[in-house]
Amino acid sequence: MLIKISKVLMIVSILFGFKTLNTKAVEIQDIDNPISFTVEVLPWELVNTIIPYKSVFTIIDVETGMQFQVQRRAGRSHADVQPLTRKDTKIMKEIYSGKWSWKRRAIFVLKDDNILAASMHGMPHGAGAIQNGFPGHFCVHFIDSTTHRSKLANRAHKLMILKAAGQLEDYVLRSNPYELIHIFSEGIVQRDKKILALTVQRGSVDKLFRDTSDIEQIKVKIDKELSKETLSNMSFLRVPVEMKMYVSGKGKVSLHTEFQLERESTTGPWTINGKDIYQKLGVSNEEE
Repeated sequence: MLIKISKVLMIVSILFGFKTLNTKAVEIQDIDNPISFTVEVLPWELVNTIIPYKSVFTIIDVETGMQFQVQRRAGRSHADVQPLTRKDTKIMKEIYSGKWSWKRRAIFVLKDDNILAASMHGMPHGAGAIQNGFPGHFCVHFIDSTTHRSKLANRAHKLMILKAAGQLEDYVLRSNPYELIHIFSEGIVQRDKKILALTVQRGSVDKLFRDTSDIEQIKVKIDKELSKETLSNMSFLRVPVEMKMYVSGKGKVSLHTEFQLERESTTGPWTINGKDIYQKLGVSNEEE
């Protein structure tokens, strides 16, 4: 069966409990028998029943279209899974360019007639019982799922779930200036050009992507945030930020800096002044 995913078809809204959840129609085609499904953004509480322990399902990487099978082996607040065979392990490693990584990636989870928007990282850790050449397990996240160490949803996983669902752009455009700074930082760490392009203006995203490749972690601290009412009358803002980074070859680096954010009108989306922050991050302003 050849699976082909059309990334942009249509957005459908459904109501689940007290939440409005968006689903995205995609096309999954057998060469001889085309079938259409929808990609659903479902909360972990419901997904937990769709992919119970020991269930086998398919993961499809959104960017590459590559797919492999996994089995859920554990996990209470998210799914701990393992590639099903050595072949599946090999495909997963190819998705990560041959090197295991904590970087999050947008994925589709295919189980029976369900296609779910999700996020995964690519780092083997912990225990693993399947003879598959994968030394441990990795994590798959859905809306409202959390990591083992926190009761809050992981921002990077959330962004990738939204990306898989076709909702990333809308989320970024509706974000306040402070959330936008966090999203920008995740774009750097997760090596995601789409996120960076949605958050900054005035500057080469390609150069930013290239020149920040050695930044592996960023923790952002913003001491003071203006109220929603105050922000509603503003179109320019300076935000003092403390950035604690881990940089390959240098180790831990602290940067006390300031983000300049602006928008064309008081009702428009906020963006980060790219040229300004590029200078502070040591990125060249010269266009390629």
